[in-house]
Amino acid sequence: MPNLVILTGAGISAESGISTFRDAGGLWENNRIEEVASPEAFRRDPATVHRFYNLRRAQLKSVTPNAGHLALAALERGWAKGEFLLVTQNVDDLHERAGSVLLRHMHGEIRKIRCTACGGVARHEEDLGLETPCPGCGRTGKMRPDIVWFGEMPYHMAEIEAALEAADIFVAIGTSGVVYPAAGFADLARHNGRGCETIEINPNPTGSGAFGTVIAEAAVTGLPRLVALLTGL
Repeated sequence: MPNLVILTGAGISAESGISTFRDAGGLWENNRIEEVASPEAFRRDPATVHRFYNLRRAQLKSVTPNAGHLALAALERGWAKGEFLLVTQNVDDLHERAGSVLLRHMHGEIRKIRCTACGGVARHEEDLGLETPCPGCGRTGKMRPDIVWFGEMPYHMAEIEAALEAADIFVAIGTSGVVYPAAGFADLARHNGRGCETIEINPNPTGSGAFGTVIAEAAVTGLPRLVALLTGL
């Protein structure tokens, strides 16, 4: 019974029109991404960090899941061959809106906020600011996006690594293959002693050599081919 682990990256969300708010030079309002996505940046200038993430949160109201998201949700519902886990590097909620359930956000979720005082996490869909009180402890000035920033440990790593150790099939979709620890998932899977099949779907393949099968297409067009491939395994 083959166990399936799927990793999705920015490429699948980009096909729904999700923007990273970076210009061609990788900057946002002349700020390097580290200047709005790190604990140090939040301590130094929380208002700017909030503005960056408020824009990202607001755009979710104008985008919808695409055929790639829907195909993965359908694959999960129909996967009766073994264990299934979908891991995403994305902080949007398009997988959930498409119907995915067995899902882990390793970099957090833009529609969740966390209190730096009490540690409480809550869903939040509107703008977040210094005046926003914690739904749990009531303190203001302590709320931050529940996002994994540079220098912080990704979420769910023990569960993800255990799934990769038990995987018979690993698929990476729309991810650059340069951000660790996710960049090492394919190697971890293919060396797990189970003869794990590794598959990449990416219009610009990573060329890492860690994938036995490469589908050089966008997620929307490549996923139907993946489903046909998995059905035949």
